[in-house]
Amino acid sequence: MTETKARETKTQDQEEGLGTDTLSERAAGLVEQDILSGLWKPETRLGIHALSAHYGIGATPLREGLTRLAAKGLISIVGQRGFRVASVSRADLEDITNVRKLVEAEALRLSMRLGDDAWEAGILAALHRLRRNVQTNPEQMRDGNPEFDILHKAFHKALIAACGSERMLALHDSLYLQAYRYRRAMMRTMREPAWFIHQHQELAELAIARDGETAVSRLCQHLHHTLDIVYDSAEPRTIE
Repeated sequence: MTETKARETKTQDQEEGLGTDTLSERAAGLVEQDILSGLWKPETRLGIHALSAHYGIGATPLREGLTRLAAKGLISIVGQRGFRVASVSRADLEDITNVRKLVEAEALRLSMRLGDDAWEAGILAALHRLRRNVQTNPEQMRDGNPEFDILHKAFHKALIAACGSERMLALHDSLYLQAYRYRRAMMRTMREPAWFIHQHQELAELAIARDGETAVSRLCQHLHHTLDIVYDSAEPRTIE
């Protein structure tokens, strides 16, 4: 975005009378999108004044927006020096993966015990939408397309939707987001859409069948695939 365009956007925001909260939400959304797309690389310093000019949003709401992203784990606050894009590492992905296993395994157990027909239908509908998206345009899966990622996340959330715990569901959302940059590196290697679909279909079938620990075991294996592919493959993947 040019400086002229940034100034125009800032003026428009002021003319619209947007409050600080609304502007900080907008700032968080724009920066989050650019971190996940790879525009802002891991450990990139995020200077307030430079970002303010880039996005056309004032320093105060921008700083508040970055603080929101720090709570999500996408940004690190570096003492008095400001903000940086969160780093990536094998240890970080191991931590994310292990916590996801704990949270989602228990949430799946609860969902298999408490889930009703509507829960089962939700899983099947999410699987259908994901399958159709991958079969129609498999490149979206490899390119980190937002539409694909929304459908992928919706499927995983459908599996645990009947757990009865809003905190578990919120933790799933947060951890899924924190794993995005690693998952995107993994998806760039995906050459067999049929394998991807089979993995998710198997999870759906085991969950609906209430196949207890088999379903939980498959889910944990599935969550571990990102770590295996990104860091344990013959050619470790570059993470943007």
